[in-house]
Amino acid sequence: MCAHFIQANTNGRLHSAEEPSIAPLNRGFLYGDAIYEVWRTYHGIIFGWDEHWARLERSAVALYMTLPWSQAMMLGEIKKTTAAYRKAAGNEGDLYIRLQVTRGGGAIGLDIALADKPDFVLLVQPCPALSSAQEQNGITLSLARTLHRNHPSTLNPVWKTGNYLNNLLCLREARSRGADEVVITNLAGEITEAAVSNIGFVRDGVMILPPLEAGILAGITRRLLIDYVAPAAGVKVVEQTVRHEDIGGMQECFLTATTKDLVPVRAIDETGFTTGADTVTMRVKRAFAEYALAYAKARPQQAA
Repeated sequence: MCAHFIQANTNGRLHSAEEPSIAPLNRGFLYGDAIYEVWRTYHGIIFGWDEHWARLERSAVALYMTLPWSQAMMLGEIKKTTAAYRKAAGNEGDLYIRLQVTRGGGAIGLDIALADKPDFVLLVQPCPALSSAQEQNGITLSLARTLHRNHPSTLNPVWKTGNYLNNLLCLREARSRGADEVVITNLAGEITEAAVSNIGFVRDGVMILPPLEAGILAGITRRLLIDYVAPAAGVKVVEQTVRHEDIGGMQECFLTATTKDLVPVRAIDETGFTTGADTVTMRVKRAFAEYALAYAKARPQQAA
């Protein structure tokens, strides 16, 4: 089996992700009328299972979408899919698990009443990892200049939907300048987040996170950082507005994401930051690893 094999599960049917599994009339394909969540495993245990499921339910409510599957039923489907992946790929490492839910198919038209019934697709592959160089030296970001984050009163970024063109185009701009990731501002010029990660800074030993009101996804890793991980590491966290002109006064920068927990950043365009083992970012990253290990030991029922 090739290294890039991805196991899929469409409405309970296991298959390779290279095989088609949804109809051309599926509204997720036609209109981005979909929601999703991504889990990862630590030590073979699905991490943040309840937190991500609760966010999926909130996204469904926001889009007037009814989820016909129970949390327990979907956990069973995930375990079935991860077992099939491990058997096919011979991979015993930690996994990336994506659940996408669409409103279903039906006649062409925007009216949600045209949808028949929701579909789900599960995708399982290896969980991406930082290289040793990235962990030690950090990644590079670039500020998006042509587009801004959706305003919360339009398509609210707090909903985890299938609409990612805003993020995609901002990331394309940053990549065109050679950066690894993008920093997106809102219409008021405030820092919001990266394309697929929340962002944070460190100034004088304090972690500073843009507030949800800036127009960002309510990240699970971000929330765990605030509530448990940073306090366990003896690090204070504050949520406050950060503008582009404030970046130069920060000593460190980092991203938070489900698949990579904390990611150190060495530069945003021409502004450099401190990286390395002795930074606040890495101290909290080590505390996150301890939290994930304790979480895994306490939840053997979420093995995948």
